[in-house]
Amino acid sequence: MITFPCSKINLGLDIVSKRPDGYHNLETIFYPIPLEDALEITVNNRADAPEYTFKMFNAKFKDGESDNLVVKAYKLLAANHTLPKVDISLYKHIPTGAGLGGGSSDAAFTLKMLNKIASLNLTDEKLEEYAAQIGADCAFFIKARPAFATGIGNILTPVDEYLKGYHLVLVKPDIHISTKEAYSLVVPSIPAVSLADTMSRPVNMWASSMKNDFERSVFVKFPETEKIKENLYRMGALYASMSGSGSSFFGIFDNPQDEEQIKTLFPDCFSMQCKL
Repeated sequence: MITFPCSKINLGLDIVSKRPDGYHNLETIFYPIPLEDALEITVNNRADAPEYTFKMFNAKFKDGESDNLVVKAYKLLAANHTLPKVDISLYKHIPTGAGLGGGSSDAAFTLKMLNKIASLNLTDEKLEEYAAQIGADCAFFIKARPAFATGIGNILTPVDEYLKGYHLVLVKPDIHISTKEAYSLVVPSIPAVSLADTMSRPVNMWASSMKNDFERSVFVKFPETEKIKENLYRMGALYASMSGSGSSFFGIFDNPQDEEQIKTLFPDCFSMQCKL
């Protein structure tokens, strides 16, 4: 069985308060985009086969295989359910350390695939509970539909497909931003304009009130990232922002953009565009 874990962008990201457990309450809108990894899981019926094997392509393990969220997803389900022996292969296309949720998506899609393969009949709600134990934004990828997220990103309320028909330009510089460090530099506060109010306005009005609270500290540490956002607006973006804690940026446009211009403006970056 093969599936294609998608990525996401954040439409606005307000860090509202710090929790007693050390995490932060936030408000954001997770919006899926068609930048995908490829995940294949096959049952291995050999008597001497291990519980699982895991191979990853087009990326390297940072802290060892066992730290990968796909493996964590397998072990989490295996601790509570009987699973068959499986071979798992993951081809990475979503950039890592980008604020696009690639690892969380891979884990969530692993849970969904294992649920089918093992005929566990777990509901989406139960899968979201498991996913939330793996990562704050992991639960979103169980359904992978636009959602207003609160709590640590695990309380999800479906929202409209605000961007359907628009065009997206995504830019990822060769910069890694530590999520832990990014949170440590943010001072939580209640936004002056609620995200719900902002989203009710036309897209070309979002820039006046929608923000990503991580941008300020990221721009100070990596000044070149602010230029990426500026260039997206110079291209004519209706709205541009960093996604998550970075380091990827996106611009929303009415029409497709010239590929050569994108390569010229962002020569050392991963870039792509797509229709939403």
